[in-house]
Amino acid sequence: MTNETVIKTEDLTKRFGDFTAVKKISFEVKRGEIFGFLGANGAGKTTAMKMLIGILKPTSGNAKIAGFDIYNQTEQIKKNIGYMSQKFSLYEDLTIMENVQLFAGIYGLSDDEIKQRSSELIHKLNLQNQADKLVESLPLGWKQKLAFSLAIIHNPRIVFLDEPTSGVDPITRRQFWNMIYEAASNGITVFVTTHYMDEAEYCNRITILVDGVIKALDSPAALKEKYNTSSIEDVFVLLARGAKRND
Repeated sequence: MTNETVIKTEDLTKRFGDFTAVKKISFEVKRGEIFGFLGANGAGKTTAMKMLIGILKPTSGNAKIAGFDIYNQTEQIKKNIGYMSQKFSLYEDLTIMENVQLFAGIYGLSDDEIKQRSSELIHKLNLQNQADKLVESLPLGWKQKLAFSLAIIHNPRIVFLDEPTSGVDPITRRQFWNMIYEAASNGITVFVTTHYMDEAEYCNRITILVDGVIKALDSPAALKEKYNTSSIEDVFVLLARGAKRND
């Protein structure tokens, strides 16, 4: 992790009619940092992430992602980030290798880069014997690992992960986090939303979002000390107790 700021928001807000989904959130994230965005369903996590990746225009406030403005430089933002959704975004009716080559092309890699990185990725995941099999034949955990690998195949400055471990078993989740650690050690900033409180312990810093507002932002250890608790889950319960939105 370095002192270079790669995500900066100032009073970022999103309203849908009379409903304020995200209200004046401000924070900075450094290069190589694993930054956790915690909140219950309906807290505003996904709405905030959609603004940061340039697919949802804010109502007010400002943000820069990898140095680019979210209002008028969304195309530059998309070239410098990776994204993995809850559903992993893989094409089930294509083979593993076809998915790899497709995503590498979407991210703008040259033909030579696609060839090289496709081979490297397949070997790294030890999928040489499955490369020509349809993605739908893969177990959920392997789909997850493949989707994450594709999200960073172009070596982005930041990768955004939206509830990436939903539905997978604890062992697979831990293996997935090992991949996150490796990406961060290579200088990729990881911005991850999750509702698994144990995963918050793996982050360098976390922010807890309640009803679209940031209620806490610090390292897991500092937050546990501040609120005199033994776990981030206890901190979250304390802060989220008065939440009005839960779906």
